[in-house]
Amino acid sequence: MILVHSARYTLEDQQRMSLAKNYFAWQHRLIDRELGARVLEVGSGIGNFTAKLLARDAVIAVDLESECVQRLTQRFPHQPNLHSFACDVLSPEFRALSRFQPDSAVIVNVLEHVEQDAAALEAVVSVIAPGGSIVLLIPAFPSLYGPIDKNLGHHRRYTRRAIRELAEQAGLRVRKLHYMNSIGFFGWWINAHILKRESQSESQIRIFDRYIVPPMSTLERRLHPPFGQSLLAVLTAPSRTDSC
Repeated sequence: MILVHSARYTLEDQQRMSLAKNYFAWQHRLIDRELGARVLEVGSGIGNFTAKLLARDAVIAVDLESECVQRLTQRFPHQPNLHSFACDVLSPEFRALSRFQPDSAVIVNVLEHVEQDAAALEAVVSVIAPGGSIVLLIPAFPSLYGPIDKNLGHHRRYTRRAIRELAEQAGLRVRKLHYMNSIGFFGWWINAHILKRESQSESQIRIFDRYIVPPMSTLERRLHPPFGQSLLAVLTAPSRTDSC
């Protein structure tokens, strides 16, 4: 089993992160415009980001942990456009999701949990429609790796070069690739190398979400920073014409 969340990425971790409402709204603003009408969400967890997608024609939410999928279903019980599944990304069950004809995929803070990330990305390409988009949000800068990353089950943090190489291996074109959350870069470094925290506290999350995210997201809307805690990548799958 290689996907979707490490067992160390607990329900408690996900519930703690659900406090970051402004941060999830910021993520949604960046990602929403890149997605189509039928979205495959890989690594949905308990649905913290899924909630932002439910106005679409179809959301196919996938997670390895059946308990997470159950919680997600309980959160959104009356959503006929939501289809949730517990399965491994390399399983036949995952590839069978192509029957929903997703035209795009979103993978938010998940790929770093996957040991075989290239194989996982190639599996996603096999499910979405030709010419569709895959949006990644992933932790940036290996130098920021610390105890929190380890406890969350992160195998790595990414560089822009690593994402370009992954995309090339999967036959994807990089349409957009930039850093986000510049202030979070410093906070994560302090947590990792000075405070050596093993988890994010609720107070940190609340303060960051209430006082930092609103002005920072406004600023970064006008100018992409040269560094950041995360990378946003928009990748395009080959079209039928490309494959001829």
